Amino acid sequence: MFDWRDRHEWLLLWRYYQAGIVNTLFGYGFFAVLVWTGLNIYVAQVIAHVGGTVFNYVTYSRYTFRSRNTPVGRFVVSYALNYLLSVVFLFGFEQVFRSPYLSGLGAVLVVSALNFLVLKRFVFNEKEAG
Repeated sequence: MFDWRDRHEWLLLWRYYQAGIVNTLFGYGFFAVLVWTGLNIYVAQVIAHVGGTVFNYVTYSRYTFRSRNTPVGRFVVSYALNYLLSVVFLFGFEQVFRSPYLSGLGAVLVVSALNFLVLKRFVFNEKEAG
């Protein structure tokens, strides 16, 4: 999965989280604005996730994995899984925190780590990563 001794792995992870910071600011910011306007947190999650997926597709394919032939279909499938996990974690964190903002943030943090492994292993193969 992740070779802790490989410098390339660490550089890839570094680029992933650099892009992830920008992606998170966009996605969570979008989510928070939607919640602030009075939208239900699950409706806000769907809308923010779709908007974030488009934004993330560009940053991860071009910057993180530096893919020349970006696999759109696999990316969409990975983000469908990502969405389902986000909803599960959002629900779980809402039971603990009782705050839509902390619940959303908790879901983002957990799912982002899982997302890296899925993108690296199943969406962008090693030959495409640069």
